[in-house]
Amino acid sequence: MRIGITGKLFMAIFATCMLVLITMHWGVRISFERGFIDYIKHSNEQRISMLSGALEDQYRRHGNWAFLRNNDQVVYQIMRSFEQNSDSSHNLPPKGWRTQFWVVDSQFNRLVGHAGPVPKESTRQPIHYNNQIVGWVFATPPEKLTRNADINFDRQQRRTSWMIVALSTLLAAAVTWLMSRGLLAPVKRLVAGTHRLAAGDFSARVSVSSQDELGRLAQDFNQLATSLEKNEQMRRALMADVSHELRTPLAVLRGELEALQDGVRQPTPASLSSLQAEVSTLTKLVDDLHQLSLSDLGALAYRKLPVDAVHLVQIAVAAFRERFHAKQLDIVTYLPEQMPLFGDPDRLNQLFNNLLENSLRYTDPGGKLEIGIERLPGKVRIYWQDSAPGVNDEQLARIFERFYRTEGSRNRASGGSGLGLSICHNIVEAHGGKIYAQHSPFGGVRITVDFPNTGE
Repeated sequence: MRIGITGKLFMAIFATCMLVLITMHWGVRISFERGFIDYIKHSNEQRISMLSGALEDQYRRHGNWAFLRNNDQVVYQIMRSFEQNSDSSHNLPPKGWRTQFWVVDSQFNRLVGHAGPVPKESTRQPIHYNNQIVGWVFATPPEKLTRNADINFDRQQRRTSWMIVALSTLLAAAVTWLMSRGLLAPVKRLVAGTHRLAAGDFSARVSVSSQDELGRLAQDFNQLATSLEKNEQMRRALMADVSHELRTPLAVLRGELEALQDGVRQPTPASLSSLQAEVSTLTKLVDDLHQLSLSDLGALAYRKLPVDAVHLVQIAVAAFRERFHAKQLDIVTYLPEQMPLFGDPDRLNQLFNNLLENSLRYTDPGGKLEIGIERLPGKVRIYWQDSAPGVNDEQLARIFERFYRTEGSRNRASGGSGLGLSICHNIVEAHGGKIYAQHSPFGGVRITVDFPNTGE
């Protein structure tokens, strides 16, 4: 039988409680017994001292020990007088003589007391007369309890202490069980949520009931589940988008080829150009998908080194200037002399080309594109802002999603696959930067890229 974490935690806490209880029990028992014996010893010492004083008075009255020899009643009467007077004096010891005692003369001859020999380690008190020792009072040291009343009292205390230990054990077991269940309730919820997540239920969430480590773990679990759910939705959307994007050019190719086979169309240069255009569309889509998959996995090779962002932008603009001129679009740049960056020049060139291609494709003729680079505290900002047509706020928030196209001129007729800005987003993030879209002051879209300024 496997013991769960609840049982292990219960056993650990309960074993600790039992160890503390038993240690405390034996500690209290030892302290009580030693304290009780010390109390008896102190009490007997007081009685010996009082008995010695009373016998001094009796010896002074009689002049010898004849009155006491083999006459235990004299000592008992003196002891009873102590007990009768103890009710009116707080300095007298408690009632009851708890050890054996002897009274001997100056030659250590026994006068009264136990018939056995006097122990050498006994407590003693001298009896004086005319500055001479005329006798001694001996009492055995109370190393252990001897009186029945004391023994019964000790047994009663022991039974009581063991009953307290038993009740404390039951209470500790109940509290430990409830506490272990309460402490592990969040863990059990996490385990159940993990099983649901492993089974493919990405909607699984756990309630956060505290702000401690378990609470933060539950929050991290919920964030993980949210990310997995979003990734699953994106995966399904990607499969649907890819199939949709491939279906159109394949359908066109199939129709063109069937028309050629049926003789409806002749294999003229125009028909072959149409087929070549559809093949180019498919090739571009496959290449973009490949680039996007590599950037998602971080598999794109990045060879970062110090580069001049101004020089890279100028090269990209020069390559696109004729195409922009053919579409009656102006390119206006606001560039400093140089702007050092730490990045991969090939990937940055791909980024700039994609952004230029995006503006070229989606900007109406007669418009313009403005490109600028500026240094800000801790970062370098590069912005693209083109003219109409623009997009609304909802479209602006989704512009970096793969296969997403806005309405109007930003559609499939423009020839885009809807992956260029997604690739740009991954390239910028790989360089530790941020990219975001805003409304352009010229009526189009403004794309802003912020890179860490490592050139300062």
